[in-house]
Amino acid sequence: MLFTINNSPFFGKDGKYVTSHHIYERLQKELDKNFALRVVPTDSADSWLVFGRGVLHLSVLIETMRREGYELQVGQPQVIVKEINGVKCEPVEQLTINLPEEYSSRIIDMVTKRKGKMTMMEGKNDRMHLEFIIPSRGIIGLNNAVLTASAGEAIMAHRFLEYQPWKGEIEKRLNGSIIVMETGTAFAYALNNLQSRGRFFISPQEEVYAGQVVGEHSKEGDLVVNVTKSKKLTNMRASGSDEKTALAPPVVFSLEDALEYIKADEYVEITPNYMRMRKILLDENERKRHNKQN
Repeated sequence: MLFTINNSPFFGKDGKYVTSHHIYERLQKELDKNFALRVVPTDSADSWLVFGRGVLHLSVLIETMRREGYELQVGQPQVIVKEINGVKCEPVEQLTINLPEEYSSRIIDMVTKRKGKMTMMEGKNDRMHLEFIIPSRGIIGLNNAVLTASAGEAIMAHRFLEYQPWKGEIEKRLNGSIIVMETGTAFAYALNNLQSRGRFFISPQEEVYAGQVVGEHSKEGDLVVNVTKSKKLTNMRASGSDEKTALAPPVVFSLEDALEYIKADEYVEITPNYMRMRKILLDENERKRHNKQN
């Protein structure tokens, strides 16, 4: 996972330790006692690649740093790829899911789309016990999707099996992100008008900045919106125009959920009191230019 300094418009407002020197020293200190951790410098003086034993191991480190007063940004988790006898190989895990029978077909479809291969299916009373062999890449972000699809009833466990040849592209989150157009305060009026576009992760009166990811688009592709638009107050009133807006409650992510949720062109910004998701390139025109080049 890529660890880097916080360079968002809100940097330094919340944390005590924000410079690359602070973060590098803290990572070096962690290496003294955390033997499963490896820190590798990158081409940039402000970024490091941190290797660990899965998303949970790294999220414990991030959470500890956050509580100590550090501000940092982290990228999407990646699996460690090895070359064995000249063949590109990736880690593969054994995945076990126990869930009510009526949800099984939906979950099987979800796992097979992520290159999972079913090895066992067994019914016990009204529950199903499923076993799969699946690449570790396919498990990143799967937990949330399985719980949502099974109404929170599924029990999921996985363990490392071996390295196997690369399985090809894996389809991840298809829905795009809802991105803020300009820095300011989010208003209930604007959020209410945009509710049909997707699910939001922020509440009214929250401070946001241009390029911040504030929701999940209900369709493919990213959507840039203005959530800082307030209602123009005039002395003319139409009947019903002032009725209280009923907003759907925002989706609240835990740190681990956020790390598994973000796409390759996004960061999670972590400060002692806030956790935000953002695009690596905050400027919309820069993002368009970058997408054209690729």
